[in-house]
Amino acid sequence: MKIKRMLIVSLLLCAVLLSACGKSEPGGTAETTVVETVENCSAVIEIENYGSITLELDGSAAPITVANFVALAESGFFDGLTFHRIMEGFMMQGGDPLGNGTGGSDTQIKGEFKQNGVNNPLSHTRGAISMARAMAPDSASSQFFIVHEDSTFLDGSYAAFGYVTEGIEVVDAICKDAKPTDNNGTIPADAQPVIKSITITR
Repeated sequence: MKIKRMLIVSLLLCAVLLSACGKSEPGGTAETTVVETVENCSAVIEIENYGSITLELDGSAAPITVANFVALAESGFFDGLTFHRIMEGFMMQGGDPLGNGTGGSDTQIKGEFKQNGVNNPLSHTRGAISMARAMAPDSASSQFFIVHEDSTFLDGSYAAFGYVTEGIEVVDAICKDAKPTDNNGTIPADAQPVIKSITITR
């Protein structure tokens, strides 16, 4: 287990960063949009053949991130998308319309984490939901990940914005069943768990 954890940490840059969201704006500047403020709310992710994961989203810790996620969910953006990258003991990542780690929505948002000047107190413990991104700090878009086991080395570098309150066993099952084709957690297209819907309750 210790060796596995060291491998996960060593793969961090090439894993969460490089495969998170390949979209970038000219000059490396993210396109940001003013979004409505969303206070704490719940999200239920229904996953085909697995069941549902309920999360409490923290709009006080990461208001831009939560508002972006809620807007995408309520528009139906995530319906039919997949979890394309899964690493047991680390995380499961989804929300990419291309299903390969390079896609996103039309908007990139500010990274709400300490290294980007934002005091976000949420930690990447088991069950945390956080935004994937490319190298640029403001490159998060639609891709998100749910932490399978404590990965606090991500704190300060990624925008966690809530926690699983029900259905952590679904995360366990998906991570256990995953058969990635490489050390980056890549899941073949025909084996990617499908997001049937994400429902927001305010």
